[in-house]
Amino acid sequence: MPSTPPTLADRSFRFVDSWEVDGSPELVRDVLVDLERYPEWWSEVRAVAKVSDDDAIVLCRARLPYTLEMHLHAVCRELPTVKVDIAGDLEGWAQWTLVSTGSADEPRTRLDFAQEVDLMTVPNWIVSAGRPMLTWNHRRMMAGARIGLARRLADLRR
Repeated sequence: MPSTPPTLADRSFRFVDSWEVDGSPELVRDVLVDLERYPEWWSEVRAVAKVSDDDAIVLCRARLPYTLEMHLHAVCRELPTVKVDIAGDLEGWAQWTLVSTGSADEPRTRLDFAQEVDLMTVPNWIVSAGRPMLTWNHRRMMAGARIGLARRLADLRR
């Protein structure tokens, strides 16, 4: 008996995460809004093509053998929130809320990440692999962001 194709509900995801990095919210924001440089510090971001000042095409691949193509449109670049709308293989939005947690002498920033997306053109075999595997893949993606962002900020503070 053939399996039932995944429904839109099966394709909807909400992710949240939070961590701290060394650096001021302004510095962190400047790195986050510079999409063209993401491949330099975020290993899961394979390529970025600037379309306009507010738009870019981004190719991402974490651990699953599938590359996501997304069109990111800048919604907000002002502190405390950096937000993009997402279209393409994913549809929805992602945002970083940046909160100062350090001092003038030792600036630190807490990044609160939130994302709500629907998997639009992702093949059924990936969706059918299950929510736990897709969530794990997203965690790997965000682990790369956390490590890469910390390194990028350290390089910029030197």
